[in-house]
Amino acid sequence: MRPAGTFDVDYARDMAIVRTRLQWIMLAVFFAGLIALPHFSGVYWLHIVSTTGFVLIAVLGLHITTGLCGQINLGQSAFMAVGAYTAAILTAKLGLPFLVALPCAGVMAGMVGMIFGAPALRIKEFYLAMATLAAQFIIIWFIVHIDAIIGMELTGGAYGLDVPFASIGALVFDTPVKMYYLIMAITLIMGLFALNITRTRVGRAFIAVRDNDLAAEVMGVNLFYYKILAFFIGCSFAGVAGSLQAHYLNFIGFEQFRLHESVWYLGMIVIGGMGSPLGAVMGTVFVRGLDVASDNIAPILSATFPFLPMNLVMPVRMIVFAIVIMMFLIYEPRGLAHRWRIFKASYRLWPYAY
Repeated sequence: MRPAGTFDVDYARDMAIVRTRLQWIMLAVFFAGLIALPHFSGVYWLHIVSTTGFVLIAVLGLHITTGLCGQINLGQSAFMAVGAYTAAILTAKLGLPFLVALPCAGVMAGMVGMIFGAPALRIKEFYLAMATLAAQFIIIWFIVHIDAIIGMELTGGAYGLDVPFASIGALVFDTPVKMYYLIMAITLIMGLFALNITRTRVGRAFIAVRDNDLAAEVMGVNLFYYKILAFFIGCSFAGVAGSLQAHYLNFIGFEQFRLHESVWYLGMIVIGGMGSPLGAVMGTVFVRGLDVASDNIAPILSATFPFLPMNLVMPVRMIVFAIVIMMFLIYEPRGLAHRWRIFKASYRLWPYAY
């Protein structure tokens, strides 16, 4: 946000993320708030913020695949499962350190994502959504049945796996506060990467493919390479998120990675605004806030209207989410990020009417 009369005078300032003194102050306040949060929030809110952190990483990955490159992915939750089980196997069964398992989880999820993203060269839109939807079922089926197929315990099948605490050297992240700081640090790193990729040659190629793939191909953009790369990067984000989730919960099971989670992640970038990293952040925070509010509304509804059957009260979370999605698609299809851009434009022009 820059007021009227503030302009960039060189390319370095034009490309900078933080440009003015006010922005530096706001950034410092934000970091101070993140650091101080565990000291004045309860266990419940610390859990909400921590889980929002690794969900945001998965949504940022979906932002790259779907928002930037235009390749619909309805299997993001399954790719999180690939990262989670990879990290669990490497740390719990092979004894590898967390700093080795974390990137391996991202790479493994990215490679699996490339397999299911390969049809993107021939199909798009609804048909590509069906192909990635197949990944959601195939990957989870494979996780549940691989132990019986190979004749040894690897994923724990339907019972799941215990995951050790994350550790870096002698530092063990064995408390919610320590895991909060670890998750926030990795979330900030992944968020910075997602923000900067838009400025690169790869990011501009993604946008060209999203806007008009035929025109992009005529200009020399290798469609297959960039579509596969978009799936690799986006699914790698999901793998990192899955790894953090596994170490945060100290247990993983296939039921944690359901289809409706993938739909929620896609809904988050729709609400926040497609093609904008800020939109991914705003959509994630907004939907997670709705999730918390819905969980608190359900008991109130049960107490206020005891005559209502439980099968109507309990799904209030999904009902609220569905209504919000429809409202955004009808009245604000560009998402919350578009509203923020309008506000910034008004702020820059104030107090002038034009």
